[in-house]
Amino acid sequence: MTPMKERIRAPRNRTITLSADEAAAFQKKLIRISRPVAPAEIENRAIHQDLFDALPWLPSGFVDLLFIDPPYNLTRRFSSNTFQERSNEEYKVWLESWLPDLLRVLKPTASVYLCGDWRSSAAIHLVAEKNLLVRNRITWEREKGRGAKTNWKNCSEDIWFCTVSENYHFNVDAVKLKRRVIAPYTDTGGHPKDWQRAEDGDYRITHPSNIWTDLSVPFWSMPENTDHPTQKPEKLLAKIILASSNPGEVILDPFAGSGTTAVVAKKLGRKYVGIEIDETFCCLAEKRLALADEVKTIQGYADGFFWERNSLPERRRPKGEREREDILPLFNGNV
Repeated sequence: MTPMKERIRAPRNRTITLSADEAAAFQKKLIRISRPVAPAEIENRAIHQDLFDALPWLPSGFVDLLFIDPPYNLTRRFSSNTFQERSNEEYKVWLESWLPDLLRVLKPTASVYLCGDWRSSAAIHLVAEKNLLVRNRITWEREKGRGAKTNWKNCSEDIWFCTVSENYHFNVDAVKLKRRVIAPYTDTGGHPKDWQRAEDGDYRITHPSNIWTDLSVPFWSMPENTDHPTQKPEKLLAKIILASSNPGEVILDPFAGSGTTAVVAKKLGRKYVGIEIDETFCCLAEKRLALADEVKTIQGYADGFFWERNSLPERRRPKGEREREDILPLFNGNV
């Protein structure tokens, strides 16, 4: 296991890290598979293994929602592993080397979400439409990183929404967005038109679109942050899981990273299976899952609605979210 680098962090830095004792304890929770397994053997478990090694042993037809966040087509180091940039055609061939086989695990009613950036999205679309029904392309604002001097700053990523068949689940009411009303129009009687008054402001409930601008990429002061270089926000996974699964159903993430999919699935009452090649990230996922037993809140999601970024009033922030930093010390060497 690659030890986490010791670094000096700011006093209010809330990044989740692993002590040596925690890493040793969480290692014992990880599993590997080398024979055909039943769904019950791997549900709510983190599989520490290369997807290509685990794939032949996964059961067929047990997954309701598949979230795939593969390495994008650029050279990047993930702790002890490095992915090398390749041509678009080579990246397409790489996707085709495992995606069709992975789809075997899906139920006929399952949904699939495939992540990419502008470099990889074209190849992902071609492979997806060859094997699935492509329903939409979600673009989400990834407002992080430095600006570019000779190009447009890259601050968006894509998620391709696909289904196995025409028979699939989509719960639109679970993923509506609560927005502040800037222009509070009223009818002739002075009553709000498609918005509502509240003690802490005026709000409008809107249907979700395929442009997501209400997400914050995890950073040092957020309680969900880890040192994973491409960690997705819990809020992003909450949108997908609430829209495309029901409580008790199975969510699979074959490139699990530091466990965001599994953590959100647990918080929302779903079963999860995560596969991750890097042991350090697997142990981070286990620590986050342990923390989720104490705090089940998701930043930016409250009262059954997703709130615009930085718009949730303090008094409406769930108590657990406000006190999350007080729980972390409980896990320092005590797992």
